[in-house]
Amino acid sequence: MDSWRKSSHSGPGDGNECVEIATTASHIAIRDSKAPTRATLTFPPTAFAPFVDALKDPHVHLGR
Repeated sequence: MDSWRKSSHSGPGDGNECVEIATTASHIAIRDSKAPTRATLTFPPTAFAPFVDALKDPHVHLGR
């Protein structure tokens, strides 16, 4: 993937400590901006919004 972009919320200063996202017609990928050569998470477009919603919901248990 060549078109990685950072969140508009990353801002200056600690702006390198965020996730980056890349999209294509078939999938959406996210990676850690501090370690861009490491693993990425890849989702079909229909699964990405539910994933983000689960991260925002304090009642969802994410295996911690």
